[in-house]
This record gives sequence, structure tokens and C-alpha cells, in this order.
Amino acid sequence: MSTLLTLSVLPDRTLIPEWIETQNPISDRASAVQNDIVRKYEADRDGFLFYLGFMTMERGLSLSVSYYMTLASLFALKLSRIPDLEALRHDAEPELAPDERTVLLDNAPMTTGSEHIDGDFLDGIWTGLYRTYARLIQNHDGSAASFFSELNPSFHLAGRVYFHLVENKNGPRPFAFMATYSSGMGGDGKPRHLPLKHALSEYEGDENRLLTLLSTVYAASEKSGLVKTMIESGELFHPLAWNQEDAFHFLKDIPLYEDAGILCRIPDWWKSQAQGPRVSITIGKAGPSRVGLDALVDFRVGLHLGDLEISEEEARIMLSETEGLAFIKNRWVQVDPKKLKEALAACDALKRRGSQGLTVREALRLQLDPEKFSDVSNSRIHVSVTHGDWLKSIMEKLKNIGKLPRIKPARGFKAVLRPYQQQGLNWLHLLASLNFGACLADDMGLGKTIQILSFLSVLKQQKENTASLLVVPASLLSNWLAEIESFFPDLAVAVAHPGFQKDNGPFTAEIMENVDLVITTYAQVRKYPMIENHLWRCVIIDEAQAVKNPASQQTLAVKKLKARTRIAMTGTPVENRLSDLWSVFDFLNPGLLGSVKEFSAFSKSLSGNADGYGRLRKLVSPYILRRLKTDKTVIADLPDKVELKTFADLSKKQIVLYRKAVADLEKTLETTEGIQRKGLVLSALMKFKQLCNHPDQLAGSGRFREEDSGKFVRLREICETIYEKRERVLVFTQFREITEPLRLFLETVFHHPGLVLHGSVPVPKRKALIEAFQNDRYCPFMVLSLKAGGVGLNLTRANHVIHFDRWWNPAVENQATDRAFRIGQKKNVMVHTFVTQGTIEEKIDRMLADKKKLADQVIAESGETLITELGDRELIDLFRLSL
Repeated sequence: MSTLLTLSVLPDRTLIPEWIETQNPISDRASAVQNDIVRKYEADRDGFLFYLGFMTMERGLSLSVSYYMTLASLFALKLSRIPDLEALRHDAEPELAPDERTVLLDNAPMTTGSEHIDGDFLDGIWTGLYRTYARLIQNHDGSAASFFSELNPSFHLAGRVYFHLVENKNGPRPFAFMATYSSGMGGDGKPRHLPLKHALSEYEGDENRLLTLLSTVYAASEKSGLVKTMIESGELFHPLAWNQEDAFHFLKDIPLYEDAGILCRIPDWWKSQAQGPRVSITIGKAGPSRVGLDALVDFRVGLHLGDLEISEEEARIMLSETEGLAFIKNRWVQVDPKKLKEALAACDALKRRGSQGLTVREALRLQLDPEKFSDVSNSRIHVSVTHGDWLKSIMEKLKNIGKLPRIKPARGFKAVLRPYQQQGLNWLHLLASLNFGACLADDMGLGKTIQILSFLSVLKQQKENTASLLVVPASLLSNWLAEIESFFPDLAVAVAHPGFQKDNGPFTAEIMENVDLVITTYAQVRKYPMIENHLWRCVIIDEAQAVKNPASQQTLAVKKLKARTRIAMTGTPVENRLSDLWSVFDFLNPGLLGSVKEFSAFSKSLSGNADGYGRLRKLVSPYILRRLKTDKTVIADLPDKVELKTFADLSKKQIVLYRKAVADLEKTLETTEGIQRKGLVLSALMKFKQLCNHPDQLAGSGRFREEDSGKFVRLREICETIYEKRERVLVFTQFREITEPLRLFLETVFHHPGLVLHGSVPVPKRKALIEAFQNDRYCPFMVLSLKAGGVGLNLTRANHVIHFDRWWNPAVENQATDRAFRIGQKKNVMVHTFVTQGTIEEKIDRMLADKKKLADQVIAESGETLITELGDRELIDLFRLSL
């Protein structure tokens, strides 16, 4: 095992280094680079990225580190190419061009926090790089050249000499060359350029200054015979008329000139032809005869030199007549015979493949690795894929979901959809109409469940008499049933799970045929043959990360399910791990990303493939809908505090102990009266709350195994999503004795240490804990006892609050929530209130929801409670387990 450094983006868009375990060995040189980055981060957290631009890229670095090194290197290169840098110093600010920004966005690696990488993020990084440079150069006593040399001796600053090549359409020769130099600033504040021959008179008698000016030219002459010849002949100091052979010789050597520090101004068409010939594939000009990924689409192959498309006949004529530059269709193009032959061979191979027929699935998959599809071994030809009119219109609709036709939920649907939720429904409906799979990956708290229920209501009103299937983790069964009851009670539902069939009898095919929705769990899918063999209208999987392991029996069973449409739900960015992405898409749209072996080979090629991520993102993005709470279009429509009820089931051990505790209470009540009875009831309340948390909290064994507590299971599920997004959470409990077990458990989830604050923590130490949590260094969680953590603390770095157990006084719980939800909080706060299904927790929660005035009566400070006034039978009914 080796440790690999990654750079993660936190929700506040700051970058932090994190170490992960990897099976791949890391070279000593890559390890040294990693350690150097960490040292730079510790020494200068605001400016460490700047130093990445001067480090050497090594194989074996993580994709995120390589990405930010590429970005920082671009800044350093553009900075070094600014003329008169010595005079400008801290006022020299390179510009990130729009096309460069687009390329960086397209090629951003799918790593932790990549969802936050947008144009504003890159502009912020770029501005930060400039600020760091300005700060460092202002504190540097030497020259700009020495500043760069200290960072990386191989960097050469741009000199003052420029090489210009332009088309000379009116002259006897088609090209004109001139060397110039910058000579101070003009009246308009821009550098003034003069022909290089003027330098001979300007510096006459001052050979040292002339040699300094020409230093970059002499450096270039060491590698370029053309420049050496021009210096020796004196032609460098005069305008020159060139034929296409001279111009081609010059253009090929441009990298040598730029490396030496000469600035080159050349025609744009040469830049567009840097990659040589390109083969294009256009798919889906006309719509297929039927919907679905297996429908056949049309297929067209084209050949391009830069942005000019030529016919294969024209290419063959060029091969027989030309090498270098050719003038065709009123423009100049580069002709490389070897590459052009390879391009023609690729065209032929692609046409042969296309003649066999191409499905929508195969056509879309072309985007991922089109060179491989051309089937030309060792080909260096770039193959691009574009969409024809029909496919382009579909992808444009999926990209611009705000313009989709509005789909109305069924009349019995009770929720009012927010604008972004309505767009989600429109998007789901479009993909379903095409029989394409969809991944609804909205941020936690944005209402994925409501969007799915609205979609199911639309299916119901279409009256297709075909049920849909919902597969969920067992811990979410109760949540889903509660949401359906609240928002779409007209939905006929059956649960395929032994724990829900005691009163209704076994789950049968007949039941399945007479409902709108069947709900089952991942573990139960394989246990019901009628579920595996049925053709469902739609199969929906919640917490789609459950199928991230492609080899597990659970994943294989889910992927065998038959359906016209498939939907995956997740609050975790599926792009964070490429293997997870493949497995989810293998469920949604099987074959779109190829086989696991093919995708693995593609993933390994990404480190040396600058546009690989761009192609992958272009392929998968139409089928992923992810809105963030930080999105301006969403945040304006959200309350500042989103409160969620989180239901947890009891474990088998908890059920046994809970029923025994109810039986013991019932027996004891028969012989207890008066004050003793009130004390017994209050004691029982406390005992049952502890039991709902974890049986070991009551027994005092100290083991606290996760599988023994339904709340621990739900806590992991929620916190795994929080960790994937590198957000922070406060976990409140009223019991000091469980704070430490919770800390130990959460550290296994977050892989980072957390903090604990309770009444026994000295006041001076509390300040240090708060500062540690609020610090830039990622501290993912703090466990707090409700009373100690409920007053006087400012913990605004957290945007999640979990009430692990209930105080049953909303005012006290709200006071604790306000540790995060207060002035200084810039994010929406998600409040997760845990309720154990079927227990006294759920029953009292219902009482509080039904009668707000009970909030201060359930447990009063004096101990006089509404519950203690209940009769024995009512009291036992309140405590009794109802599953």
C-alpha cells in the first residue's frame, strides 16, 4: 500500500490536501513532489498553489494534483511570456482566456469536490495565483529573472524580441517575416514595437545592451538552424518575403523559439492544425424509428485539416502533390503525408464499422474512446464525435432543463414542487420517454424523494397497468412509507420484505400485479424470483452507492432486474470515484461506458490524456442531474434551515430488549402508585431513549457495535454523504456517556479525527475546541451533549446538525441547532432529527407534531409530565413496540 496525495475542494471552495491509500506504488520522485506540496501548504496555505506551477510533473501523482499543477503551470508560463516583466513586476497580471477556461473546466478530474469547479472557481484560483505572485515578487530583492530561477532554473523569461509571420496575399511570395522588439511604452500605455534593425542604431556603441536584447535570439539559434542562418546572413534585421517551404520550416520550429523566450505572432490557422489531420464522426442526424439505447442511428465520417473539412479524394490528391503547406479552398493547410495516410485509413475503418449498423448506445459510447473505435493500430489521429440534428436536440434539452415542457403531477399528489423540483420532474419524464436511465443526484435536502413521487404520480395517471419497483436500504423503508403517506397516499404500494408482511401475509405475484409500486430492499431482491423475472415500468434504486461494488451479489442481482426505465438516486457525487461511476451507469444505461475491463483501461489512460475527462463528462452529464444547495438558482428558493425527519429501525437485539423492557414495565406498574409511579415512568422514558440509541448504552458493555443499533446504521449513511462532500456536522445527544462511542464510530466514517464537547470539558478547553472546529483544517464533526453544546457556542463551519436522540422540547433542540444556524453562517443548514420507528420516540414525535402546545408539557423541568398522568393501559400502549 502507498499513500497518495489528493487535493479536495471543500464546500466553501477552499482546497485542502488529503492522503488516501492506494494499491499502486509511487515512485520516489513522485513521493518527493507530494511531500513538497504538503510542506508548501503548511507554510503558505493561501499561496501554495503558486509553487505547483514550478514543480516537475511526475507519473504516479494523483489526478487532482496533476490538474492543479497544470493550472498553476499555465499561469507561470503565461506570466513568464509577458514582455517587460522586469519593469512591470507585480503589475504584470496574465489573463486566463475564455477558451483556456473552457478546456480546464472540461478536463477537471472527477475527484472530491469537483462539483464545485466552475468558471467562478477557476477565476478565483487564477486571481489567487496572481496575488501570491504579486506578494512574493514585491518581497524579492533581485530581478524578475532571478525570482523565476530560484523557483525553477529551467524557466526562461520572455525577452523583448518578437517574430512575426503573416500571409502576404499581394506579394510574389505568399508569406512575410519580420523581427521586432519592444522599445518602451507608447502614449497609449502599450508597449511600442520597432523593427529589429532599429536596435542596431539605438544600441550603437553599447554592445552589452544589444547582446542582452538579442540573448533570446542567440539561445534559439543553438537549436534552430533557420535562426542561426538569419543571424549569420544579417537577414534577421530586415523584412523577408518567404515561400511556403520557408514558412513551414519556421512554423515547425516555433516551440524552440518560445522556449528560448522569443514571442511569436503567427496566423491562427496554424494553431488550429497543431494536432494534424482530424477525423470526425457525426451521429444521429435523423431520429431512430424507435426509442431506447438499442435503436439504430445514422452515422457519417468526415476528414478535417484544422477547421477545414476536405474530401477523401482531395486528401489523396494532396498526398500525391504536396508536403508541408498547401493552399486549398482559399486557405493554407499543413500536409503531413504520414498522418494524412493514417487519417484516410481511419476513415475507411470507421465506415466499415458504421456499415454494420450503429445503436444509440454504441454511438454515444464513441465519445469516450473514438480512436479505439476506428480500429487502426498505433494511430496518432485524433477522432472527434459530434451530434447530428436529432441527437443534438435531445442533448440540448437535457442540458437546458429549464426549457423543457412542464409535466403536471397527478391530482392526488399533495406536495407543491419548487421550481427546481418541477424541472427535475420534467427531466425524469423526458429520459423515461426515451427509455434512457437517469441519475437524480441532488444535494441532500433538496427533495429527491418528492421528485420521484411526483414522477410516479405521472406514471400512475398514464394508466399503463405496469408497476414500478423501488429498491432501498432496509433502514430507509420506514422513511419511504412515511413520505408516500404524506405526499402521495393514492399510490398503491406493496412491501416485499418479511418484516412488513406479518399482517398482510406473504408477498405474492398477485399482489405485485395490483399495485403501482413495489418496495423492497437490496438484500431481499434475490429472495423473490417474481421480482427478478418481472418486466417493470421503472426500477428505482435509492442510495445508489449500494451498487458501487460491481462484483457483489447484491449489485449483480439489482442489475439483472428488467425495466423500460431505470433511475438511480444518490446524494453523493457519483463522479468522485470512477469505479463507482461505471457501476452506477452499468445499472442505468448498460454498455454506455463499455465493459468494466474497457472502462478500467480508459481510466488508466486518463493521466496521460488531457481531454479524457472532458469526453467522459460530456458522455455522462446528460443523465446526471445534480443541484447543490450552494447554487444561486436553488439557494434563493430554499429556507435557510431545512429540517428532515430521519427514521431508524431497531436492530434485532434492540427489538428483543425493547419488548422485554415493555413487559417489565407493565408488570411493575401493577404494584406502583403515586410519586413512585411518576418516578418509574420518567425512569422508563430515559431507559427506552437509551435503548433506542444503542443497547450497549443501557447495558454498559462498552462494545457499541454498529449492527446492534439502527441509529448507528442511519448515522453512517448520512455521514458518508456528508464526508463525500467534505462538509461538517454537529451531532447532539443528551447523554454524556454516548459521546465518546459516537466519536469513535464517526472517526471510522470520516477517516479524520473529530471533537467532543460535554459538561465536564473545562471552559478554557472549550474555546480551543471551537477554534479547532472553525479552523480551515478539515475537522468533519463534533459530538456535543445537548446542554453543554446548546448555549453560547459559534460553530458556523458546520452545515449539518443531527439530533441523535430527542429532548422532546423543540425550544431546547432549536437552541442547539442555532449553534450552526446563526450570524456568520453562509450555507443552508440541514437539520436531521432521528426518530426510531415503532417506538415511543415515534409516538411522542407524532404527539408533538399534532399538538404544538404539548412541546413544553411532555417533559417539564419539575418532572411533572403529561405522560405520567396517563393510565396504565394508555401508558403501556405508548411504550409498546408497533412494527
